[in-house]
Amino acid sequence: MNNRFARFLQLALPGLDIIIINLVVIISKLTLQKHISPVDYIKLDWFWIYLNLSWIMISLIVNIYSQRYIMSFELFSRYTFRAFLLWLGLVFLYLFVFKLLDLSRAFVIITVAGTGAGLLINRIAYLLVRYYFRDKDYLTKKVIIIGYNEPAKKLASYLEEESLKTEIVGFCEEPDNVHELSNYPILSSIKDTMSVSRQYEINEIYSTIAPEQKKEIYSFMEEAEQACIRFHVIPDMSRYINRPVHIDYLKDMPVLSLHNEPLNDVSNRFKKRLFDIFTSATIIICILSWVIPVIALLVWIESRFKGPVFFFQKRSGRDNRLFSLVKFRTMVADSTDVDDEGRYKQATRNDPRITKLGTFLRKTSLDELPQFWNVLMGNMSIVGPRPHPVPLNQASIGKVDEYMIRYFVKPGITGWAQVRGFRGETKSFTQMRRRVEHDIWYLENWSLWLDVRIMILTVLSIIKGDKNAF
Repeated sequence: MNNRFARFLQLALPGLDIIIINLVVIISKLTLQKHISPVDYIKLDWFWIYLNLSWIMISLIVNIYSQRYIMSFELFSRYTFRAFLLWLGLVFLYLFVFKLLDLSRAFVIITVAGTGAGLLINRIAYLLVRYYFRDKDYLTKKVIIIGYNEPAKKLASYLEEESLKTEIVGFCEEPDNVHELSNYPILSSIKDTMSVSRQYEINEIYSTIAPEQKKEIYSFMEEAEQACIRFHVIPDMSRYINRPVHIDYLKDMPVLSLHNEPLNDVSNRFKKRLFDIFTSATIIICILSWVIPVIALLVWIESRFKGPVFFFQKRSGRDNRLFSLVKFRTMVADSTDVDDEGRYKQATRNDPRITKLGTFLRKTSLDELPQFWNVLMGNMSIVGPRPHPVPLNQASIGKVDEYMIRYFVKPGITGWAQVRGFRGETKSFTQMRRRVEHDIWYLENWSLWLDVRIMILTVLSIIKGDKNAF
């Protein structure tokens, strides 16, 4: 029942939001029709179409209608607000790019403000509907759990946290196996599971006992299906694996992975690549086309017209494939990245190899701008784990747990570790370990919205100034 209600919300909520946007536009046009010229009417119609398309695009990027968000009012409201801010930015970008700033200001203000108010009304209505249906018997999911053990107790605590009402009726277990007072009643022995299920009109059965341990579980599965009761098996893998794992399927064969990787999905990689191409191409055309010649000239002048403008260095990319990373040169032309003992030498604070212009470029991150070419060529992504020089990789492998997992995805110009304070020189393997932990978190929790969030945090960090930038 819960799943059916969630699917209904996933269809109803986006539909209501689109209706709100169009209703606000229609009301705005009717209210201001005497003050809108025929020429402006055509512009407004295109603007109307853009409002719908941009909201659909932003809602897909932020993924606000996912079941995870809509089943929590707090999450749903928070991500709706973020989506609205992004949508607002796209609206004003459209007006600026197409030089429509002279469009009826009253129309734009009423439309934007009305949409915000309409979305708020939709969320309040959703909250009221959610609370109205929350305790309705026909939406209540009645559950019994086979077995009384640690997985069963943990499962019960998780089911208690579900957004819509889940009633845990009790456990089915042999009396001799119960040695403590349980939070829910022991309804019967395991052999009477199906009769108890019919007696209490159970909707779902969870078995924490594997069918291989008790052959009756197989017959329970068949009986449950005949009675329209959903049957789930919770395998206890704690004796084999002592950490969370991700479960996928190869046809009918379960496959356990140590990490959940959203970017293993082809459609997600396609979305990320499309976002990278569009963003990097825009930045190259609008910014780099004039910034690169200016900085290149300054670099060349400072070095008395000697030495290269750009610095190329081999870095490890996705799946540890090498590529040439490009940056503006920030060190003296004859500098080396190897110390007297032949070890790789990271850039440090007040490093004598860094030029005066280089100090400014590194503090403002302007030296990283040419890497948008790496993004456009497909060697890098805008957001991802920072690619380390090959010698630093070799020094870290084997000393930092799960270090090479960060190369399961494309490296980025900026990343989650960088915006969380782990940028620049790593003086110890403890710092490197923390950076790797953040990179792995990004890999396991990737979304387009997370990429946008990291980009915004990066820009704010540059404006505010990062103490680790040197």
